[in-house]
Amino acid sequence: MAQQWNLEQLRLFVGVAEQRSFSAVARAQRKAQSAVSNAIALLEADLGVTLFERSSGRQPRLTEAGAALLEEARELLRQCERLDGRALALMRGQEAQLRVAQDEAMPYQPVIDSLDELARQFPLLEVQLASGAQGDVARRLVERRADLGLLFRHENMPHALERRALGKVEMVTVCAVNHPLAQVGRVNRQQLARHRQLLIAPRESGYSGGDPISPQVWRADSFYAMAELLMRGLGWAWLPRHVVQYPTYQAQMVELSSEWTPPALVVELVWRRDEPLGPAAQCLAERFAVHLRAIG
Repeated sequence: MAQQWNLEQLRLFVGVAEQRSFSAVARAQRKAQSAVSNAIALLEADLGVTLFERSSGRQPRLTEAGAALLEEARELLRQCERLDGRALALMRGQEAQLRVAQDEAMPYQPVIDSLDELARQFPLLEVQLASGAQGDVARRLVERRADLGLLFRHENMPHALERRALGKVEMVTVCAVNHPLAQVGRVNRQQLARHRQLLIAPRESGYSGGDPISPQVWRADSFYAMAELLMRGLGWAWLPRHVVQYPTYQAQMVELSSEWTPPALVVELVWRRDEPLGPAAQCLAERFAVHLRAIG
């Protein structure tokens, strides 16, 4: 049987079910009570079920079928509201969806605080958040699997991408509490060179702090992977301060006073040159920059 019912009938059905009154809904909608009753009767005829028990002088009560269909009707109306909202956002030039890719070692709190504010300003925006090791973020953007990237600056950035510096993350020299260097007060380059060094990323990446001090080096593409190796006493490393302060690591790492530490990591916003940032992406970038400066 072809569908004959319409959204207005669903709205009246939900209204009568919630207010338990045909007359109250009629007054709210500025309709005659007979028009509301007739619309519900037509809906029942189209659906092939009775939605309300009607007794003279009593409030309408949902039948078993009416109760079963009430939430379905509410969800259809919610979907219509979402459709209208997204269409309005698109008409205003706002994104319907924002796919964000971030380096997994990005400071957690600024990201969450920024997304919280984004949700309040763009309540109908769909957000997809992906995290990955170094290189994954740029790759997702190039392959059009992300619209916006948050990563740490490195020199070998694909030419198809634009980038903008948002702030910096401090680097510190650390080792495990049981590492020999943990017993030394201030360490110099010669002392560091006697022990295995854990470094981020392949040598050719151009990543800040990629040149070793020690002749013995292990490399990883993740700061968190480095932290796990470091906690086993497998070497010392330069790590972002917020990674060292992660609750799992705090009691197991020692920050070393050193004569040289790599420059702070520059956090960059990255996007495709042929796809300009929309208002939601710009909002997220601005809020993240503010929160990043706050922890700095």
